[in-house]
Amino acid sequence: MTSAIISAINTLTKPLGEGSVHNAQSSQQEAVVAALRANRTLLLEQLHSDSSFEEVRRLREEVMAEADWFSSDTEDTIWSFVQECLLLFLTLSQHLSSELELFNRTPPPSAAKQHTPEFAPPLPPDVLSVSQQKTLGAALQFVVSLGLCPYLAPGVGVPLGCRSAFGAMVEKLICGGKALERRQRLLITTNVLLTLAELSSLATLVFTRHLGDVMAALCQLGHQPPRAEGRGTEEEKIQDLSAEERQKCKEALKGLLGKVYQPIVIKELLVLQGGPKQSPSVGVSGSRTALASAPAWLRRLCGQLLSERLTQPNGVQAVVRAVLGGGTGGESDWKKCECVARILVTCPQQSASADIYYRQVCLQILELLHFKDKLTAQQFQRVATRAALSMVQQKPSLAQEYLLAPLLAPLLRCTTASYEGCSQAAVEEWELTRCVEDVFKIWVVGNSPSAPLFKALEEVLLVIFTLFCFTKQNVSHLRAPCQEILLWYLGHSEPPAALSALKQLSGLKREKTNEVSAGFSFTPGSDGGVRFCSRDSCSDEDDALYEKLSGEQWRLECLMQLLTELKDSDLPGDFFLELLQELTSWAEDAEDEENEDEEELDVSAMTLLEVEQQLLGRAEKRGQRLALLQVLAAMVESVQHSVLLRKNSQVVDFLVSLLQRACVGLESTAGPGPGNPVESETLSMGIGLVATLLSGPQLSAEDYSSLSRLLPPLDTLSQKHADVFIQELASNLKAVIATHGAYRPENLTTAAQSSTITAKTAKNNSVPQKKKKKIATKPVGLEARPRSTSTISNSQSDTQIRPSASPEGSPAGGSPTGGKRKAREPQTPPKTFSDCLLEACDPDVPTRAYALRVLTQMVQRKNPEAVQGQEEVLMLFLENLEHEDSFVYLSAIQGLSVLADFYPERILERLLKDFQRGPSLPTSNKEHFLETRLKIGEVLMRASRAMGELAPHHGRPLVCVFLQGTRDPDQSVRASSLSNLGELCQRLDYSLGTLAQELSSCLTALIKTEKEAEVRRAAVHVITLLLRGLSDKATQVLRDVLLDLYRALKWVVRSDPDEVAVLHAQLALEELDDVMRRFIFPKQKLEKKIVVLP
Repeated sequence: MTSAIISAINTLTKPLGEGSVHNAQSSQQEAVVAALRANRTLLLEQLHSDSSFEEVRRLREEVMAEADWFSSDTEDTIWSFVQECLLLFLTLSQHLSSELELFNRTPPPSAAKQHTPEFAPPLPPDVLSVSQQKTLGAALQFVVSLGLCPYLAPGVGVPLGCRSAFGAMVEKLICGGKALERRQRLLITTNVLLTLAELSSLATLVFTRHLGDVMAALCQLGHQPPRAEGRGTEEEKIQDLSAEERQKCKEALKGLLGKVYQPIVIKELLVLQGGPKQSPSVGVSGSRTALASAPAWLRRLCGQLLSERLTQPNGVQAVVRAVLGGGTGGESDWKKCECVARILVTCPQQSASADIYYRQVCLQILELLHFKDKLTAQQFQRVATRAALSMVQQKPSLAQEYLLAPLLAPLLRCTTASYEGCSQAAVEEWELTRCVEDVFKIWVVGNSPSAPLFKALEEVLLVIFTLFCFTKQNVSHLRAPCQEILLWYLGHSEPPAALSALKQLSGLKREKTNEVSAGFSFTPGSDGGVRFCSRDSCSDEDDALYEKLSGEQWRLECLMQLLTELKDSDLPGDFFLELLQELTSWAEDAEDEENEDEEELDVSAMTLLEVEQQLLGRAEKRGQRLALLQVLAAMVESVQHSVLLRKNSQVVDFLVSLLQRACVGLESTAGPGPGNPVESETLSMGIGLVATLLSGPQLSAEDYSSLSRLLPPLDTLSQKHADVFIQELASNLKAVIATHGAYRPENLTTAAQSSTITAKTAKNNSVPQKKKKKIATKPVGLEARPRSTSTISNSQSDTQIRPSASPEGSPAGGSPTGGKRKAREPQTPPKTFSDCLLEACDPDVPTRAYALRVLTQMVQRKNPEAVQGQEEVLMLFLENLEHEDSFVYLSAIQGLSVLADFYPERILERLLKDFQRGPSLPTSNKEHFLETRLKIGEVLMRASRAMGELAPHHGRPLVCVFLQGTRDPDQSVRASSLSNLGELCQRLDYSLGTLAQELSSCLTALIKTEKEAEVRRAAVHVITLLLRGLSDKATQVLRDVLLDLYRALKWVVRSDPDEVAVLHAQLALEELDDVMRRFIFPKQKLEKKIVVLP
């Protein structure tokens, strides 16, 4: 039966043969009308003559009897065709409904039969095949194109002419007709399609392609304003759509919008809303026509329906999906996201109030941040971020109440948690994770600073910092977002707010309202996050105090790490200078407070509460001072000076604070002077820094204006300081600043140097008496020499720093050579060769090591005296080789290696004898023979490295000695010999060929028979160095022994118990594998060979 009905529908919609149409066609429109008439006639003939269509005819007649809208005497061919299609649609729907009802009443098959492998569940009768769906889809397209779209009012829906050329032709074909007749036909077609859509299988065919047309028809039938009074005939007024019919259309539209997938509904409503209004004179250029402007009543209706869709549950998500669709993340998607964000922020006119609208929408906007799908999450995050930021800017009060407060609620609960009803965690792991991620997305990723955002974040900044400190002690994925949030706030907020926040984070400024609740702490979560729950109180007071102090110290270290990350910001320097300014202000009041502390409280005239407040106030002040000093010390230790003082203005501020503190100290008994060396040294450093700044090249007027703030403290120092040097230098600096560099004294650098020396003298005076006695036991000459050296280095450094103008007016910076020559005039003459020989025997270790270094440099420069006295230098180096101090014997090793490099014949022969038989000096200590031999081995290894291409010439004797050393009784000498052998053999190249067999036998025997693991490791390492040095030449040089070496290495990998030896063998096998791969598979080179024929 279903197939017969579909066959009848196919008869209506199938195209006619070309011959039958060609004879009757004079135009395309006439051809279409003729085809429709012929197909309808053919269908009626088949229904009456073909016995297979008998049941279809009977059911069709039943449907026709019930359809009061069917008119058999109409002369409109197109409407007659549409009526036949509608009758067949109703016939099919009635038949499938009855069959489906019978199917549902039929009892299911037995359970035993259902469990057989070949059993398949029966298909419902309303399931259509692909060909049947295709036929039905074509008929639906005919009905919508001929019986629905032509009867829509102008501007309602997408016109047929904008869809295809056939649609434009149909529009012209059905352009007339009475208004009443058009409305009735539209109502009939719409009702039949809705009846057909009551079956789920048929509803899919109707709504997948024609949802927009059905919605447009229902909007027009149910919501188009009625005709004005006085217009139209009396018959039209009577036969117009009744109120009941209009109400049914409204209810049908409402039900349809509730059943269909909401993003599709929103898309269709946006299309129905039409394009923008255009003036009549503006034409549309191009082949692509824009949407026509919809009537005012339809625009209002679509706006109302869209607002309803938006404010219902998951409405925001549906709007976003409808607009974005399947975006790819390109530039167009960014524009769409901006557009959707503006839509969400704008309160619709149909909404009762903005308060109600934002209450319904804001939570949905936050839900857009929590999608897991990568592409969807990226698009939704863009929309949510832009919508939230726009809402904060346009409606800050509503955004704070309905958007930011719910978003930050988990962090805010960390500040208000209490023990009441808190058996479990106060804030769960997933809540904290979601909250921190949302804050990161909106504040950091959105990156649109505004006052409401800063104000909201300030309330939870301490909680985020505490969470960051906790994550630094554990492994958590919240560490990076917390750090980025804190850096964003510190980097984008105004300097006063940022400085205030830093004081809170460092503990210098307490705000109980924003701190983490007492008795609660963060604990690790099961998914890598963090939970906030109550903790057990510590019963031991000492443990509680230690926990508190260690926690504060850790928070301070974490804060210093944050400041270190702000490399391109002035905030660390400004914070440092503000703390110094506070320290200076406290120093001014220190004397008065000390006097108050010394005075006893007059308890008789005070109540107990007043006494307690006085004592607590003093203790609080002391605690603040200690906290300030702790923060300053942490900043100086952890943050680099290049971060603290990035600009000259910050350096000047630092100097102002330093000099003001020194001026305050002049009034007290502990002022700078001989009695307080630390203050004196600090002041001298500050004065020298001012002199360095004034000696800079071409200071501008702005620089001098900034430096003018130093004039009051410099004036005070020049008048009241006890040190003459400080007074003189302060006076000179004041004159230079006041005259903007016009006056520049000649002794400016000298005074700065003198102040440095004074600071060092003060520092020496502070050395304990016991240490002074120890220093005084040194010879006078040795004590004076380092002091002169330091003076020379100071004068050199000062001269290089100060490119100031000379007395004649020419800048010294333009002639650096002259400046250096001038600085070297007071220096002592360079040491002679004989002086270096004497100092090389000095009992003072630094003097001796320095002399050995100087002798080494003389040998390298081929000093004539050193060349003539090379025997004395050799003996001196050999003697110092036995010294117990590493500074001395390492200098001797360096000198011997240089000698062996310049004079290999004599020096190497002597060194080889001493390495083989021990030191030959008469003064040698027999107890340290082994250590001396190892040191000589180090010399030989350095000499082997320095030989380079001369290794084949000088290396043969060394190989023999090293091979003999592999049989030494001491394992250290054997390992040293093997190490030197490896360094030398990798540089011998082809000259190693005659020794390959002997070398292979030695290494193979040591690998298999040596008991000491250290020696076996060295033997395997020799093979590694050998293969690495020879590289591609290994197959030629070692062709006779390569197999033996390979078997020895494999034996080590399989049998050696030492893991390090096995690792060395694996490295050697990798080197051998690379060599053989390059040998078997040589690199292909594109080269031409020219052969000269005889």
